[in-house]
Amino acid sequence: MYPLLFGLLLDLLLGDPRWSLHPIRLFGKLIAVGERWLNHPPHQKAKGTLLALSLVLGVWGFFFFAEWLLANHHYILLVWQTVFFFFAICPRSLIGEALAVEKFVAADDLEGARQRLSWIVGRDTSQLSFAQIRTAVLETLAENLSDGVIAPLFYYALGGVPLMMAYKMINTLDSMIGYKDQRHKAFGFFSARILDDIANYIPARLTALLMLLVAPSKRAFRTVWRDARKHASPNSGYPESALAGILGVQFGGPNIYHGLLVEKPYIGAPIHPVTARSLRHTILIVIAVTLLASALVLLRYLLV
Repeated sequence: MYPLLFGLLLDLLLGDPRWSLHPIRLFGKLIAVGERWLNHPPHQKAKGTLLALSLVLGVWGFFFFAEWLLANHHYILLVWQTVFFFFAICPRSLIGEALAVEKFVAADDLEGARQRLSWIVGRDTSQLSFAQIRTAVLETLAENLSDGVIAPLFYYALGGVPLMMAYKMINTLDSMIGYKDQRHKAFGFFSARILDDIANYIPARLTALLMLLVAPSKRAFRTVWRDARKHASPNSGYPESALAGILGVQFGGPNIYHGLLVEKPYIGAPIHPVTARSLRHTILIVIAVTLLASALVLLRYLLV
């Protein structure tokens, strides 16, 4: 329980650091090296599967073995677990990135807002309006609340830091090689369509449930029931539809990803325009959900 408390405190104080030795950056380098070695014909799907399984199991094994070695060194183990819990969870940075985009929107700097948004989303931002930029920020907040906060907490509750870091490797694999473009379609199939989809199945639905608990409304429940399964992802539609229903806004529609026009289904109804107030409301939801989920994990450790 102490790594969770101290790790959350570190995140509150520091946010997600951009150090070159950040473990997620190291995960990315390992994936990039593996892709250079293996992503070429023949058998790209099989080689991508081998790479993903090797990296995920390797990460879990490394952290499990490290904790086994430190088992009799309680204070060192506490520091180790706290540091890696801190690296694996990012609520402050999630909020900070959203506010950084909003700063440009509030200043009426369209090009600046487009460029800053491109740091956190996969879509082409070069033609987006202010309203579309704000909508994209809310969508990514909803999705990343699941991927960047609730899922790591969920796997920490199940298997401590080793399983939490294994999940972060799965998430990194999906973000790097899980695209549907020609280069990654076969090689990243297992990472995106099997590993990531399975790993996020429960956390995505849990995120939506927690959002509905902290901001309950009939409209939000109806929106999740009606729209969550419309999304191309089996998971992303749940937190997105929960947030759309809570705010009374609409997500989805046409967007360009890697040069291709993607017609995303509409989620929610455009009852209210997306404004700075929508972002403030969403940030409060992110904070409340993070605190509620953390309290539930703490309760699990206290009862065991």
